[in-house]
Amino acid sequence: DLNHTGSHKINNVIGQTLLAKRMGKKRIVAETGAGQHGVASATAAALMGLECKVYMGAVDVSRQELNVFRMRLLGSDVEAVTSGSQTLKDAVNEAMRDWVATVESTHYCLGSVMGPHPYPYMVRQFHRVIGEEASQQCDDLLGSHPDFVVACVGGGSNAMGIFSGFVDTPARLIGVEPAGGAAVGRGQPGVVHGMKSYLMQDEYGQVQEAHSISAGLDYPGVGPEHSYLASIGRAEYPTVTDDEVIEAFQVMSRTEGIIPALECAHAMAWIIRESPKMQGKTVLMNLSGRGDKDVGQMMGILGGLK
Repeated sequence: DLNHTGSHKINNVIGQTLLAKRMGKKRIVAETGAGQHGVASATAAALMGLECKVYMGAVDVSRQELNVFRMRLLGSDVEAVTSGSQTLKDAVNEAMRDWVATVESTHYCLGSVMGPHPYPYMVRQFHRVIGEEASQQCDDLLGSHPDFVVACVGGGSNAMGIFSGFVDTPARLIGVEPAGGAAVGRGQPGVVHGMKSYLMQDEYGQVQEAHSISAGLDYPGVGPEHSYLASIGRAEYPTVTDDEVIEAFQVMSRTEGIIPALECAHAMAWIIRESPKMQGKTVLMNLSGRGDKDVGQMMGILGGLK
């Protein structure tokens, strides 16, 4: 949350835009849900002198107006996607269509550990600094690894970043999914956006719509490495409801002095719910984004607070 642009997304984007420059690309395209990856992409494009177009579902454009303005202020073109559910899945569809039609001049700056190879690997490598630094800090402060490592999961980039530093330790890895977008929790193996992974789908294999109060987790699939970790039992993927997230958002704000992104509030919601069972344990949570972008949405939900 202390990163430039307000989330972990800038780690991956700086790496990918440097690659785009090395490959001689003049333009990048990106998808975004909550707008954080879009803002990071727009920021890096401005820094590197690249054109940037960001695809964002029309529903997300309306609930993340602040980030839309930030992207445009940084010089990027933002296109509202009106097909399908008008959320993250549909933004990925349009970004991929743009990319394959303009591949000679364009690099697709994919924002999570999903999509066709090498994106899941590449994005994880750019985010592994999260886990490496957290692991070193735990060694310095605790003298050992934590008992639990907790992160929210949509596509799964922030979780994969921090999990990478602890996957070879006995720490329990907890990836918290939204109840309405539980690709691991209630999905089946399927193919979407060039990857085979757990996917929310109906009996005919058609992709189902996901729902989350947080635009960044509103995705019916999950990165394939998360599917692998789930299938071998190395990581666990519980769910939390929107109501639990709203409560956690307020608790963290009032007890830590940090307004979290709604995405991160999913991880906090699970910790609050499970805390009676974790007395005496060390819990590490990845706070991967700050909640400035969500304040307007939460004002509409909570009304005037006293």
